[in-house]
Parts: sequence; structure tokens; C-alpha cells
Amino acid sequence: MEQRHYFTDNRDLASLRKQHAFRLFDHDFVFVTDLGVFSKDGLDEGTKVLLEASLKEPLEGDLLDLGCGWGPVGIVCKTLRPLLHVTCVDVNDRAVELCQENATLANIDITVSQSDGFENIHHHYNYILTNPPIRAGKAIIYAFFQGAYEHLLPHGVLLVVIRKQQGAESAMRKIQDIFGNCERVTREKGYWILKAVKH
Repeated sequence: MEQRHYFTDNRDLASLRKQHAFRLFDHDFVFVTDLGVFSKDGLDEGTKVLLEASLKEPLEGDLLDLGCGWGPVGIVCKTLRPLLHVTCVDVNDRAVELCQENATLANIDITVSQSDGFENIHHHYNYILTNPPIRAGKAIIYAFFQGAYEHLLPHGVLLVVIRKQQGAESAMRKIQDIFGNCERVTREKGYWILKAVKH
């Protein structure tokens, strides 16, 4: 049987929806997940590390959650920084539906849409946050980095979470090549948070 990845169109997969509650930054969150999306069993460690690093930033203006899955990054950021304008995109239609539902559950107003990378994105952002789909391969991941540079406003910030053993060092070099800068702002439990600024 062909293996079905969360970064492909898998809407025909069976559904097994689950609700997950967790507490972050003194706030209670409830999310619905399903089969066929990334981290269907709740908040993954990499996303948590990305959120912790991101919420140390000023987070003003427009923020893009690239490869949003069921929405934890964009929804948590909008909940805790209500003045942010948040856009969440994912290639996976089921993820997009879940993210929209979870935004409604959280009683927040964000933009959620389907996009294969930056294909359907025609806006520029102050922040782009991503937990990229490592299993999709380097070509897709590196296209995320290049697209982020092209879709950031001047002085805009890219924040990426990637595990050391899944190519964090080479990712850092690639981001450095594109942006002219890249720093590791967090190293926790094998996860690196890479930050680059568009000058």
C-alpha cells in the first residue's frame, strides 16, 4: 500500500478525530486533530520549542504560519498577541479544515487557506514561522526558505524549527546563503530554532 504523507492530498483517508487540551503560557487551549495531518496525537515537541522562541519576539504586524497543520502555531500566537494579523497555510486540505475549525474553537479571527508552499501567497509579512515537513525532502524545505525571503517585509523575521539530526546545520548554512545571516537562538531537546532577518 502506498504510504500517505501529511504533505499530500489525503482527504480520502479515513477520519478519526480527537480533541486535545493543553496549557501553554498560562493559557488553556483545545484543538481537534485527525488522521492524515502532522502530529495528530497532540502538540509535538518541535512546535512547542518554536512557540516558546517565537513568543520572545515582539510579534507585531502580519505573521504567516507556513505549513500550519491543525494550527497550533498561528492560533497560539494570535491568542496571546491579539493585535497580530495571522495567516495560516498548508498544502493538506484536511489540515486547512482543522485549522479553521480550531480557530473558531479558540474564538479568534485568522486567515486560513490552502497553499503548496508559497504558491497561493501574494502578501508580505513581518514574521514567517515554520516547522517544515522534513520528510518532503531538502528541495521543498529550501524552497520554503527562499520563498520566505521573497515574502518578508524589510526587517522581517524567519523562525524555523529543525532537529539537529534532521539537517539543522545544513539548513542553517542554506538560510545564511539566502538571507546573509542566520543564528541559532534556541537549542533544546535536539531541536534548533534558526532565526534570520531580511535586511
